[in-house]
Amino acid sequence: MPIERIRSFIAQDMSAVDAVIRQKLHSQVALIHQIGEYIIHNGGKRLRPALVILSAGVFNYSGQHHHSLAAVVEFIHTATLLHDDVVDESQLRRNKATANALFGNASSVLVGDFLYSRSFQMMVEVDNMRIMKVLSDATNIIAEGEVLQLLNCRDPDVEEENYLRVIRFKTAKLFEAAARIGAILGNATQFEEEALAIYGMHLGTAFQLIDDLLDYSGDYQDTGKNLGDDLAEGKPTLPLIYAMRTGSDKQASVIREAIKSGGASGFQTVLEIIQQTGALDYAQQRAQKEAEIAAEAIAKLSDSSYKECLLQLAHFAVTRNH
Repeated sequence: MPIERIRSFIAQDMSAVDAVIRQKLHSQVALIHQIGEYIIHNGGKRLRPALVILSAGVFNYSGQHHHSLAAVVEFIHTATLLHDDVVDESQLRRNKATANALFGNASSVLVGDFLYSRSFQMMVEVDNMRIMKVLSDATNIIAEGEVLQLLNCRDPDVEEENYLRVIRFKTAKLFEAAARIGAILGNATQFEEEALAIYGMHLGTAFQLIDDLLDYSGDYQDTGKNLGDDLAEGKPTLPLIYAMRTGSDKQASVIREAIKSGGASGFQTVLEIIQQTGALDYAQQRAQKEAEIAAEAIAKLSDSSYKECLLQLAHFAVTRNH
């Protein structure tokens, strides 16, 4: 079941999610609506809201709250993108200009704040304190991850453990929350809920590991970003960390200086070192292991088309080229 079949399987639900998104994006302040529409409907894989739909489906949920909560998850994710692009001074996302490049940093930050606050209004409407706690805790941890990543920038001494901590906070936590709230909606047992949470955490980790790998191996037409963007921002991602750990002193020194200085001027040399040290293969293997842990976490759940989609998402996370 490739990703297109997964999208087809939940197409009706995702259309309902899109309808909620459009309704809740409405604001009497025109700029909020304009920027929100631009970033949310400008591509994207919609994996996080899809996780809410699929995990609720595993437990035969038949209400409507999964549509609202999937939209909440997308709003939270979109807010982080708006803020991320300002912090990273990004100009391009998914082959198109970032919101901050078009509308300015101040507008992007403030509309991101609007999306955060709107998402909390929507959580209250669902009126489930357990779900509110999961999502509010996740939002707080994501913010901690953002700060941790900021502290790691231009620091060549970041260890793999610290790098993975940032991923689990900044990216994987929202995947975990999305999978968990779907299970809560479906009245899953504690064991089943934890299985979905573990699945989401490791799926999100695998997804981000591949994102970081693609920064050194992807194609612009597929990824919508230039090779070396992470290095230009001084981000010590896993390919760099592994290459410094296993390469020669000279090779490690080249990468250290590239991380400290940022910029893309030495990218080609760094890329050659990454290739020579097998860093891309290592990052791929680490991502594969995370995907396997995700799949194992839900292996004992009852078989269904929804479960099969979740298993295929884990496969997609590590085989994709965008």
